Amino acid sequence: MRFKTTIILLIIFILALAGVLLIENKSKAVKEEREKQEMLTDLKVSDIEKVQLTGTAQTSITVKRDEQGNWQIIEPLMTEADSYEVNNLVETLSNLRIEHVVDNQPADLKEYGFNQQEIRIWLKGQSEPVVILTGMENPLDGTLYAKRADETRVVLLPGYLKNSLDKKLFDLRSKEIVKFDPDQVQVIELISKDLAWKLIKKEENWYFTSPIEALASTSQIDSILSNLSTVKAKTFLAEEKRPEDLKASGLDRPGYTLKLILADGQELVINLNKKEEKALATSSQLAGIVEVEAQLINNLARPVSELREKKVALFNSWEATSLTIKKGDKFFEVIKEKSGEKGQEREEWYLLSEAGQKELADSSKVESFLRKLEYLQAVDFIDRPEDSKKYGLDKPEYEITVKTKSEDDKEKIIKLFFGQKLEGKNQLAVRNNDFNYLFLIEASALTDWPAGPEDFKAVEIKS
Repeated sequence: MRFKTTIILLIIFILALAGVLLIENKSKAVKEEREKQEMLTDLKVSDIEKVQLTGTAQTSITVKRDEQGNWQIIEPLMTEADSYEVNNLVETLSNLRIEHVVDNQPADLKEYGFNQQEIRIWLKGQSEPVVILTGMENPLDGTLYAKRADETRVVLLPGYLKNSLDKKLFDLRSKEIVKFDPDQVQVIELISKDLAWKLIKKEENWYFTSPIEALASTSQIDSILSNLSTVKAKTFLAEEKRPEDLKASGLDRPGYTLKLILADGQELVINLNKKEEKALATSSQLAGIVEVEAQLINNLARPVSELREKKVALFNSWEATSLTIKKGDKFFEVIKEKSGEKGQEREEWYLLSEAGQKELADSSKVESFLRKLEYLQAVDFIDRPEDSKKYGLDKPEYEITVKTKSEDDKEKIIKLFFGQKLEGKNQLAVRNNDFNYLFLIEASALTDWPAGPEDFKAVEIKS
């Protein structure tokens, strides 16, 4: 009896489950059919291999993926496409959602303005394209009339899609004038009528080798390279560099020539010319002539003095491990060491006596002085210094040595000599042993500098 009841219940359960699954499948099919009806296109982006845009006001524009999967313009000319713009267009075309179905069986398509644009989409493995026709804007709400060539219904697409679909040749083509990775540049050379300089990279820093030998401002040079690598054409003036076009733009004798040598030995050349407040350009990677932002020339045309590193010493104050100061006949040193129990160590600064004894220093005073040194900047330079006596460097006001150690255990020693105040000026010269030139700083920069070890001593708190 129990066995028969179990069998009956099992059969009821199976029938109920089958009914539920049938309803769910039917519901899912209905949902999928409804969603399909709401879409004008439902394509895989990766399947789209070629797109052609044809409108009444322009020639056809055709973009196609190459063997590497990169987009190229093949009509009306052969050139590289702007991957970002084309990918956005393809993404939009792959999923065109319908706002409203206007007419399933239109009597006359002309009333919807279907002479505006035709979009052809070729898919992988298919010989015939998917064709989308777009018409005029709906005057009531700005939506866009559209239809597929293989369907009879006329639909409305959201109005914002008009700008996404209405692309011109300039929108879709690559506007880069030169391609390179700023981190790979090892040499930069600028040649112009009034200015010429050359820079080489050593480790992380940039150095002028001409017209002077001096440290350049790495942040400024890196900024120039970064801006240069992202500069875009504003207008394409000529698709080829014909002699007559080069002469018309003045690029047959460019006002500025910039040469970049990359780590792999590749040399890139950019020629620029200013004409009637416009900046015209071409490059060794560019087939034609373009207009770019005039600011590009302004950035390059700065004098060498503006691009030089003005910091007297390049170091990070938090990486300092010792500081030695000599002022007159006084000599004192502080070192940084870890203290405290294991797992709870903290870094402290200690004063060293001549006998080598350690005394806790006021860490805030030491670190404050190190930061002053770190950010101390020159107001000018002396590139070919004469006898050190002229600048008071035979008997310097201060002799300072800073030792640092980076996170990757690289050690550095910086030696600085601060001369006497120059006659008739509120300035003094500083020699950094790493360079063959002098820095000029304001004499007031030395105000409140430590005069002896007592200025670094920890203040005793009396109970």
